[in-house]
Amino acid sequence: MPDFRCSLASLDDDEPMAGTAPTDPEILLVECPGPWGRDALDDNRLPDAVRGHLASLDLKVLLLRRYDGSAGPGTRVLHAGATADGFGVRGTVLDRPEDLLDLDVATLPAYDGPLWLVCTNGKRDLCCAELGRPAAGLLAQEWPEGTWETTHLGGHRFASTLLALPSGLTLGRLDTSTALAACQAVARGEVPLEHARGRAGRSGVEQARELHVLSGGDPADEVVAVPGPPRRQSCGDDKVKATTRYEVRAGG
Repeated sequence: MPDFRCSLASLDDDEPMAGTAPTDPEILLVECPGPWGRDALDDNRLPDAVRGHLASLDLKVLLLRRYDGSAGPGTRVLHAGATADGFGVRGTVLDRPEDLLDLDVATLPAYDGPLWLVCTNGKRDLCCAELGRPAAGLLAQEWPEGTWETTHLGGHRFASTLLALPSGLTLGRLDTSTALAACQAVARGEVPLEHARGRAGRSGVEQARELHVLSGGDPADEVVAVPGPPRRQSCGDDKVKATTRYEVRAGG
């Protein structure tokens, strides 16, 4: 199926997005301009020693680049750690990528400002490039310093998808007609429910429960994970894989 698009198939099936945000409690973001391969951490323009170091870390690593291809001076590095309300973000600009080898993220100063991380790695999934790059271009006009293209967030089939920091809200099924308004809502402290996948750094059940309550559901209701229908989840991988959905059961 050379013309298959996972995002269209997911939308046609009305696949629910709740509970599909990344669950990683710690994320390292590293500026890396230029092309990325399908496995971006292995196939990029960073020095060999830096690539090996990043691959060895026990946390999620995302590479960043600007929509317009600009870079530097220096290498922007950001660290996000989950908190009760979202994420605490720290950041700095390194003189050279090799400085990552000795970086102590605990010493980084706090980063103040919104970050919009839009998944655009077309080598991994066509939908992320076709839908993500236009969304990133639009957001970059509003937040030129806070908008980045990023590598694999997970959930290609919900493209275009982005991670908003510091809130941790992960949005999906954005396009150039909806991305700006959705992110403006997040910036105001709101949750655009029609595009919300969940709050990153939490389990899928916790994400789905929060969205259920925000949608007017009873906080006493139980939310449980149940098997969803197996499906093809990516344009770049024709394997059919298991999915998970979240079922609400009335509380006592």
